[in-house]
Amino acid sequence: MPETWWRGAAIYQVYLRSFADGNGDGIGDLAGLRSRLPYLRDLGVDAVWLNPWYPSPMADGGYDVADYRDIHPDFGTLAEAEQFIREAHEAGIRVIVDVVPNHSSVASAWFQEALRGIGRDRFWFRDSADGGPPNDWQSIFGGPAWTQVEDGQWYLHLFDPAQPDFNWDNPEVRAEFEDVLRFWFDRGVDGVRVDSAALLVKSESAFEDLDGVHDIYRGWRRVADSYPGRMLVGEVWLPDQERLARYLRPDELHTAFNFDFLACPWEPAALRACIRRTIATHAPLGAPPTWVLSNHDVARVVTRYGRADTSWDHADRRDGVHSDLELGYRRARAAALLAMALPGGVYVYQGEELGLPEVEDIPGELRQDPMWRRSGHTVPGRDGCRVPIPWSGEEPPFGFSTGTPWLPQPEEWRKLTVEAQREDLGSMLTLYRKALRLRRDLLGDGTLTWLDSPAEVLAFARESGLTCVVNLGSDPVRLPPHERVLLASGPLDGERLPPDTAVWLV
Repeated sequence: MPETWWRGAAIYQVYLRSFADGNGDGIGDLAGLRSRLPYLRDLGVDAVWLNPWYPSPMADGGYDVADYRDIHPDFGTLAEAEQFIREAHEAGIRVIVDVVPNHSSVASAWFQEALRGIGRDRFWFRDSADGGPPNDWQSIFGGPAWTQVEDGQWYLHLFDPAQPDFNWDNPEVRAEFEDVLRFWFDRGVDGVRVDSAALLVKSESAFEDLDGVHDIYRGWRRVADSYPGRMLVGEVWLPDQERLARYLRPDELHTAFNFDFLACPWEPAALRACIRRTIATHAPLGAPPTWVLSNHDVARVVTRYGRADTSWDHADRRDGVHSDLELGYRRARAAALLAMALPGGVYVYQGEELGLPEVEDIPGELRQDPMWRRSGHTVPGRDGCRVPIPWSGEEPPFGFSTGTPWLPQPEEWRKLTVEAQREDLGSMLTLYRKALRLRRDLLGDGTLTWLDSPAEVLAFARESGLTCVVNLGSDPVRLPPHERVLLASGPLDGERLPPDTAVWLV
């Protein structure tokens, strides 16, 4: 692939803890991941993005990083990580790692020094206000965003108390993270995903999307550009595309996750407007759009699309709301063809290609997400989309491990294993494999041309001559003129496209 490989890449997200376990302890690891590289190669993805694999107390699934220059022993060793990078490259797969610059871990050397009164200006330590916290900020995970230490000062944590926020006004913090980028680029990593990218710079009264954050990413871009073919992708949750666009200026991040598309309801007018808005925002910047249906923080797409309200909002997760999984499965198949046909890059979250639903009945005592604890056991959190992948067999652990998985797998997943779907021509896995192979030759980076269609239908053509048609209405619609059908998300009704179905035509 060219040096700007990310512009049209299909990138597969690996939540390492839940992907494949190589040593039988019930936790996914590098040995398991390396053993499954042939699966990823055959699936047809161009790159993998791994969630944090560094030493961590695991207060938030590894997003409380204690040391960026090593690997958590649950996952393996630094030497194994370097071997994985080499083997992935040999398989034609690029590697993206996760960096968490908003906050650290209470176990990090820097924070332990801060507790002893050394280098507190690397973090947000403040004195009490009227005997209580410095202000009324609330944690994203619930509860106060401040925790008091023994000498009476308070430190800021926008997430869990185990994740103290860095002070990005300190040059030492800036230098440290630029060195972390170099450390991994030197080991062959092709890209870096930036967690909570809009939260780094803070004032005494605000902590999101402040102007100073852009100077940080200009520095990171200079580091990335000093290595050929490297990229930065931001996790930027902002309410509008115009604010997002500021992170994609030519001297900042290369791409950012398109959460507007992820959160969009399965409705024709909303999706059409979202796609138009995304392309209009990115085009003047020369930045490629990305298309994302799910990730490790949101309910799985099969479950979301089966609900009466198919949109997504972190503030209203709708946990436990009834979902018609058959309807959600049909829509998820159509959405996959839509996302892969759009111009730019596409992200696939592990298990999406298997049609896995959200697991909503995990017993409370087995839940791991700090959201569950911080909310007083009222918000189930994100464990339901992080349940380990089913590979084979008729009962748990479904080939994921020889031990007990760290989160329980549903018995009914026997029908959704890789083994069960591999030879099934009508399976979700087969659909993804066919679509990703076609996409590599016919789609990816570029532009689209909208075609005339009924209001409930999305129809557009790509430069290769491929036409994508998606019926979001309640009645079948006639297909536009074409020579042949390349791929459809479900059975066609002669020359008509059924509801909640997508098709690729030439």
